[in-house]
Amino acid sequence: MLYIQYMSNDALLEQYGEGRRFCYNDYKDWELPEGERYELIYGEAYAMSAPNAYHQSILMELGRQFANYFVGKPCKVYPAPYDVRLFYKEDGSDDTVVQPDISVVCDPDKRGKEGCHGAPDFVAEILSPSNTAIEMERKHELYREARVREYWVIDSEYKTLHSYRFNNETIFPHTYRASDKAPVEIFPGLLIELQPVFSEY
Repeated sequence: MLYIQYMSNDALLEQYGEGRRFCYNDYKDWELPEGERYELIYGEAYAMSAPNAYHQSILMELGRQFANYFVGKPCKVYPAPYDVRLFYKEDGSDDTVVQPDISVVCDPDKRGKEGCHGAPDFVAEILSPSNTAIEMERKHELYREARVREYWVIDSEYKTLHSYRFNNETIFPHTYRASDKAPVEIFPGLLIELQPVFSEY
C-alpha cells in the first residue's frame, strides 16, 4: 500500500459533487496530474501519497524474490502501480479498484492489459506511518470478501510481517520477524528471506 490516505479527493468532489459514488468507467477517465494516484473502494475515491525510499526498497526486494521464484511458472507478479478490479464486471460498473504493492495473478483470464480482472491469488501491502488499524482492517475484509487466497501486511516500522491465508470463512494468521524466512503458503517451496527485505536502503 503506497501511503493511502483515507479521505476523499477535493478535486473530484468539486467536479462531481458531494456524495458521488464512482465506478471503474469513471476511474479510467479521470485526467489526473502526473504522480497522482487513487484507489476506489465501494465507489469512494481515496488519495494515495508518494512512497518514501524505505518503502520502495522493501518493494523492490520483495518483488525480486517473488519474480525469481515464478520464472518459468504460469503465475505472474505485478508490483504497484497495478490496477486490481476486485469485483470485476465486464461493463465497467464495478466500483472497487485497488493498487496493492505486490499482486500475484495465476489465472491468465484475469490478466487484462489495464490490470487484474478479479481477485489476485496473493496480495502484499506495505504499511506506512499514516495507516491506522481501522484502515488495515478495512483492507483485510476487502481482500477476504474478494476471495484473495493469501494476504500479507509488511510493517516497515517494526520490521514484521503478518500473513493471512483465507479458506472460505477460516483465516490462518502468522507473524514473522526480520530474522525469519516466511513461507508463502499457497505457493509450495516459496520462502521469502526477510532480512534483505528489511535492510535499510
